[in-house]
Amino acid sequence: MRQIREYCGIFGMFNSENAAQQIYLGLHALQHRGQESAGIVTSVYDEAKGKKVMPIHKGHGLVLDVFKDTTLFESKLLGTAGIGHNRYSTSGSSDNPANIQPFLVHYRDGNLALGHNGNISNAKEIRRTFIERGTLFQSTADSELILHLIAQSTRRKQVDKISDAVSQLEGAFSLVILTDTSLIALRDPNGFKPLAIGKIEQPGKSPAYCVASETCAFDLIGATYVRDVEPGEMIVINQEGIEKGKFESYSLARNNGISQCVFEYVYFSRPDSKIFGEMVDKVRRKMGKELAHDAPVPTVGPDDPRPIVISVPDSSNTATLGYVTESKKLGQPCRYEIGLIRNHYVGRTFIAPGQSSREQKVRSKFNTVEGVLKDRVVVMVDDSIVRGTTAKQLVQMVRKAGAKEVHFRSASPPVISPCFYGMDFPSHAELFYNQFEGDLKKMEEWLGVDSLAYLSVDGLHRAVQAANDSSHGYCDACFSNNYPVPVDMAVTKEENDW
Repeated sequence: MRQIREYCGIFGMFNSENAAQQIYLGLHALQHRGQESAGIVTSVYDEAKGKKVMPIHKGHGLVLDVFKDTTLFESKLLGTAGIGHNRYSTSGSSDNPANIQPFLVHYRDGNLALGHNGNISNAKEIRRTFIERGTLFQSTADSELILHLIAQSTRRKQVDKISDAVSQLEGAFSLVILTDTSLIALRDPNGFKPLAIGKIEQPGKSPAYCVASETCAFDLIGATYVRDVEPGEMIVINQEGIEKGKFESYSLARNNGISQCVFEYVYFSRPDSKIFGEMVDKVRRKMGKELAHDAPVPTVGPDDPRPIVISVPDSSNTATLGYVTESKKLGQPCRYEIGLIRNHYVGRTFIAPGQSSREQKVRSKFNTVEGVLKDRVVVMVDDSIVRGTTAKQLVQMVRKAGAKEVHFRSASPPVISPCFYGMDFPSHAELFYNQFEGDLKKMEEWLGVDSLAYLSVDGLHRAVQAANDSSHGYCDACFSNNYPVPVDMAVTKEENDW
């Protein structure tokens, strides 16, 4: 599965002398969640102006490229608090510089910066209302709508204005907001997107606090995971709260229950992260074990060598380990092998000069280990199948390497529906499963495999619940077509790109 792209990574820091450097490292750890652009904004007191200001630097490209000038951290991005953002666009043109986050504004309550992970499902309706009022927009991203809602709120306190603004939103949003006095972390009432709180002890002074989309960002800066921001919770981190040892926490109205994005476990998050209260690696191993029950290893003759099981690196690696372990317990002989090698130094948008074929793009990222695959019955495990085009190319490569048989296993159920909460899925008609109306034989023939099988929806939920003690629910709309928050099915990604 390579066609679903990540949506965004957000990071915030408060009460750290080198806030910008730590945000930079945090964004680097979250690079897998977005590679289109990156940005950092900090808050610092300007002696000459006699007030707080928010210097900002952002641009297109990877974190290492956007912040390659290290003097930025010594002369511009100063202060003890700040937020950062890695972007992959789910709404708004990807090549428009105005869409690069964090967004920064100055209004009657001072400076305000915002970083957003998710997708606002009622963005079109809100934007139309603003346009009718004569509101001017600088970007085409739905994240800017949140700033306008805050600025135009009639509430008196700033925190109440933010609460009032987000209460008008539908869909998915995890936010980091920087004000002149506070770092605010917020998750939508459904809890679609992950957001965690970390703490850094500072000998001789009060601790620093950070928030991030995934806990792998904490590891890089030596922060300790404290807890998740709860679904529908808004945390205000400020100096007063640090001194008291307790931060203000506000609850948003909840109308549709809790539905955390299960695809975070399937593909998005790094296996070394803890999201929704559990390690991703643990959940993926459970998914692989359930897959062994739903889609067993093919049987071979008594004199044939055991089938080998290979992963499509990297997101299916741990699920494959769970699949092999459970298969052996079930009396299904097989062996884990590394049959595909991924080139980690090829950019996500790599296109060879003069070459635009999908085959060349796939070959630039993957290569086969012929000595492992030749004359063997091969089981390929991938995290999911979306359009199927990459899977088909990989199967052809494995066959060309001499595999006797190729069996494909998906560690998630068939993707049957687009996502309106922040994942860049193809349209309903473009999805592989829908193209063949679920006809497994036709799907196998098109992929060029001897067999194709998926993890069941029930198996997916058993895996998540078995690994995670949380009683919270999960959104599986892409697998079940059951949308937990009402959406306008007629609104496509393109229609939201105003």
